[in-house]
Amino acid sequence: MLVGYMRCSTADQNLDLQRDALEKAGCERIFQDNGVSGATTERPGLAEALACVREGDVFVVWKLDRLGRSLRHLIEVVHGLEARDVQVRSLTEGFDTTTAAGKMLFHVIGALAEMERSIIRERTHAGLTAARARGRNGGRKRKLDSRAVKMARAMLGDRDVSVDEVASTMRVNRATLYRALKRPVSC
Repeated sequence: MLVGYMRCSTADQNLDLQRDALEKAGCERIFQDNGVSGATTERPGLAEALACVREGDVFVVWKLDRLGRSLRHLIEVVHGLEARDVQVRSLTEGFDTTTAAGKMLFHVIGALAEMERSIIRERTHAGLTAARARGRNGGRKRKLDSRAVKMARAMLGDRDVSVDEVASTMRVNRATLYRALKRPVSC
């Protein structure tokens, strides 16, 4: 069975062009998201379409950008469909995993996307290493510096003061206070 999916980003856009193309391609069921950005993770029409397809079906879109939020998301969706033995076809790009050439093209695109992720990871790692070498550590500034931790320890040394009272005085929650108290004592 051919299962179609179409999407428009804004409610005032028209789905007729996509619907006509999907019907002409022979889609028996067509699902839609209208007024839903591709960047949105909540796309009920897509979720319904993905739940509808079965082994041996072909999932058809007018254009690949209607399916995936990004190249990474597109690859995840297509891999998920292929794992269920569902093929993918894009009408405008001529992308079709039912053919050997289409499968090869998809794997090339996937390999390029994976290489891009690896390069980004390597650059990020190199940047963090360089920053650490200059004495800059990433992350959020601590809410309690060593002076405040010493003061909190002194307050807790007084048996009449509870952890909640110390945390309130320091304007942090209990978990933050406990984490700060676990840090090694500095001079």
